[in-house]
Amino acid sequence: MEFRRLGRSGLNISEISYGNWLTHGSQVEEDQATACVRAALDAGITTFDTADVYANTKAEEVLGRALKGERRASYELFTKVYWPTGPKGPNDKGLGRKHVLESIDGSLKRLQTDYVDLYQAHRYDRTVPLEETMLAFADIVRSGKALYIGVSEWNAEQISRGAALARELNVPFISNQPQYSMLWRVIESQVVPTSEREGLSQIVFSPIAQGILTGKYAPGQPAPDGSRATDENGSKMISRWMRDDVLAKVQELKPLADEAGLSLAQLAVAWVLQNPNVASAIIGASRPDQVNENVKAAGVKLEAELLAKIDAVLDGVAETDPRLTVTV
Repeated sequence: MEFRRLGRSGLNISEISYGNWLTHGSQVEEDQATACVRAALDAGITTFDTADVYANTKAEEVLGRALKGERRASYELFTKVYWPTGPKGPNDKGLGRKHVLESIDGSLKRLQTDYVDLYQAHRYDRTVPLEETMLAFADIVRSGKALYIGVSEWNAEQISRGAALARELNVPFISNQPQYSMLWRVIESQVVPTSEREGLSQIVFSPIAQGILTGKYAPGQPAPDGSRATDENGSKMISRWMRDDVLAKVQELKPLADEAGLSLAQLAVAWVLQNPNVASAIIGASRPDQVNENVKAAGVKLEAELLAKIDAVLDGVAETDPRLTVTV
């Protein structure tokens, strides 16, 4: 496993991190989820990402139990706040001070820890003054309940505004968590340059485009039984790629993966890690062997010629419009 600094901070994280969105507490039984966490630890992954909203708080509980007994200083634990959870009352959502301060306490209890390494605003909240949100996050850091703060799927302007307030409050604002893959490149033109300037790194999710970049979906063929595309929750995200033109292009990537000595999934994960502003790629898994397969992308360097070939294959189907950052 290789490690990278997160933003302009002293925090080192594994360049492959383990996330439990759409799996723990919903799609995968707890013993299997625990086996995946153990496989991640055995593979050298030290960074674990979750959120209060995943499986309506159950994912945090599962991850907390799976990590119980591990030396706390040996891993980095990330969670998030924004989406409604619990009874979904008027203050059970968003980035208002009340919800943020109450949510961190709930997350810490479920994760069975005194602190998280990174606490993230899961989306931008246009209904709450940003000053209120950033002050609440600063107070959480000063209380010792989180060491750093970050965001998820904020656009360039929002990141700049957040960074300016973080400097005023003297709080370490170090990361953004966007969707990023060969097929979804909307962060490249605005979010990445802004993040570099403001001292943030990307922790990217869906590097294999919800499974599309594994190559298991063939044009003109039904989705395999038990795949993400047949799952009630997962199919919502993957549907944008279930087009024959996209699936045909992905099949054309197989010879390029072979050329690099990688599986298609490994190529996809390695591809996002070629971006120097990406500190880590989040992988999920429903089986330990998926973890063991995808971590092989760690430390892989792709030649410029190969990257150019990938761009040529995906020209016309890869999404690059920065305005789509706020629509995912």
